[in-house]
Amino acid sequence: MIIAFEILASLTLMAWLYLWIFHGGFWRADQLLPPARPSPSIKSKVVAVIPARNEADVISKAISSVLSQDYPGLISVILVDDHSTDGTAEIAAQCARTHPHGAHLRIIKSKPLPSDWVGKMWAVNTGVHDAIRTDPDYLWLTDADIIHQPHVLGTLVKKAETHRMALVSLMVMLHCQGLWERLLIPAFVFFFQKLYPFPWINNPKSVISGAAGGCMLVRRTALEKAGGIEALQKEIIDDCALGRRLKQHGPIWLGLTRDSLSIRPYEGIGDIWKMVARSAFTQLRYSTVLLIGTLLGLGILYLAPPFLILSLPWHGQLLVAGLGALAWGIMMFIYRPTLRLYQQPFWCAVFLPLAGALYALMTLDSARQYWCGKGGQWKGRAQAQTSSS
Repeated sequence: MIIAFEILASLTLMAWLYLWIFHGGFWRADQLLPPARPSPSIKSKVVAVIPARNEADVISKAISSVLSQDYPGLISVILVDDHSTDGTAEIAAQCARTHPHGAHLRIIKSKPLPSDWVGKMWAVNTGVHDAIRTDPDYLWLTDADIIHQPHVLGTLVKKAETHRMALVSLMVMLHCQGLWERLLIPAFVFFFQKLYPFPWINNPKSVISGAAGGCMLVRRTALEKAGGIEALQKEIIDDCALGRRLKQHGPIWLGLTRDSLSIRPYEGIGDIWKMVARSAFTQLRYSTVLLIGTLLGLGILYLAPPFLILSLPWHGQLLVAGLGALAWGIMMFIYRPTLRLYQQPFWCAVFLPLAGALYALMTLDSARQYWCGKGGQWKGRAQAQTSSS
């Protein structure tokens, strides 16, 4: 039994040492895009596409922030109303009537959802097809619950033009004020960076790719070469799938920002649970083997360190407890930059094992929902799913 504790202690410490030293420096949270306005000579034409389904409470602020971009080139906005029942389109239209640049907004309605499409992707596809008729240089894909500072679009375009990017994407600041948000949202961002190390994504020589769907500036020609939105029709994790396809046609870049913010709060743990459970099993390609491996990995990373310490009276091995404490210390240290990004105190890092345990349960529930035929829901609709063999 003592040998088992020693093996577990060694595994968890080696895992955190690897993540700290060799995993692309993901934990530094230093892939930031400084505010920058493109030269007045840059006249790239941009069309923003915003899918919206029952977003009446946030759509006005989101639309206003996009219409208010301080951008020297041409920008227009397409809102795709995806069969909203709460007056989303009407509120957006009222916002446009009172906004100085409201004439740049067009509202179109999504056609009925085909059975082999994910709902959000169908709405995005509708907007992109309409946008392409105006021959834009870039498509700005953003969400109906996100507000952007006026310089965001100009910063994205400057980055794309300077480095001939196929995709420039920002992971927006998620709402983080309530108790459960403070516990789980910075941890979610930390886990995302660990799963998709931003420095590796941003290295053209690396095969690692990814993106964040809340804010993506896409070069139109690259999207066409990648097969368009049609190539993503069944993708639940559509942003990372898009990043993977676009990296085959040019450099991509993914970073963090404080200048684009999700304004939709998570109403307790239930909303966060739904967000994660919607796509966690999809990320594992619906594989039971990968699910078991992921749960074991989460256990070794996040549960083993406190377990090894708290079980000291049982196993009586100071070395084992010490290795667990060292692993927990590394965990807290490399979590600190993400906590700083979200303006949370360092002591919150002590609760990362609890967040890891909850995310493990969410992942398991994601598999349960899939097996019950309820997985991949977006705005109350079960999405098209495909199992991997």
